[in-house]
Amino acid sequence: MIGEYRKGEPLVRQGDEEMEQFFILDGMLKRVVSNPEGREMILRFAAETEMDTSYAAWRMRTPVPYSIVAVTKVRTAELPMPQWVEFLEHHPGLKQRFEHEVMKLMSEVMAHTITLHLLDAPGRLSRFQRKHPELAGRIPKKELAAYLNLTPETLSRLKQKIGEP
Repeated sequence: MIGEYRKGEPLVRQGDEEMEQFFILDGMLKRVVSNPEGREMILRFAAETEMDTSYAAWRMRTPVPYSIVAVTKVRTAELPMPQWVEFLEHHPGLKQRFEHEVMKLMSEVMAHTITLHLLDAPGRLSRFQRKHPELAGRIPKKELAAYLNLTPETLSRLKQKIGEP
């Protein structure tokens, strides 16, 4: 199935119990968690040729612990999780590669969270630019600032300091 989402539209809401597997055809998504007061933390961004998933929650039979939201207009190929899992069961090599990718995504989220605690603002920006050069100019400044736990003004000052628009 092909899904089309407007900027800001959720594909999955934190706490959902119905889950899907998403392959991004066009646009960009973010994975975000929020507390009851509405404060958000962006865990990751994903763009074309990448995926986002609630596979781990589905396997653990728990609600989705985050939302997946369109950062830009997004088009996805998507499957309900039971159909995706059934497909994987018939393709063990693909299942192994997919589960490895899921673990890699979880490790990246953990590394990002650690980065927020251990690096100063310039270090966080530098790490992002080094790790995600393909996304650097595509993420709205407000979203990037939130991901780096900075104010938009601080992000602008840092970018000016290093000579970036």
